[in-house]
Amino acid sequence: MTDEPRWLDQDEQNTWVTLFSVLVRLPGTLDAQLQRDAGINLFEYMTLAGLSVAPERRLRMSLLAAISEGSLPRLSQAIGRLEKRGWVRRSPDPDDGRYTLAILTDEGLEKVVETAPGHVAEVRRLVFDPLTKAQPRQLHDICGRIMRTVDPDGPYPGARPY
Repeated sequence: MTDEPRWLDQDEQNTWVTLFSVLVRLPGTLDAQLQRDAGINLFEYMTLAGLSVAPERRLRMSLLAAISEGSLPRLSQAIGRLEKRGWVRRSPDPDDGRYTLAILTDEGLEKVVETAPGHVAEVRRLVFDPLTKAQPRQLHDICGRIMRTVDPDGPYPGARPY
């Protein structure tokens, strides 16, 4: 005999459907803004932004994939597109030649600096402006609880805990 599934009650079902909608629609909306205003997609922007705050604007590809929430093959394709635009270059890691570094060029940093204000304005408009003063912290705490269940080991070495 099998145990009966723990079905969602109506409030949980409503919450799940709303969360699912946010998870699906928000990235697309942010992506559209970046495509329209900067000619890059959200993943490319998060990759450039991750490199812009890294020491010496360089990271191992494997760590950058984790930071940008993408697979290594997806990151490799994005880095290829960003290299063609002169915003990123790849180089063997001098500390361990088995790894490849992604390095943000000066032109890439200029692109981040140029793109960030519009992206931040859109994030603020879509995510933070609709919330009360207390709700951003609550949202952070809720997302952290969910992420600790989804990924109990944390996102990557050295990351801030959820």
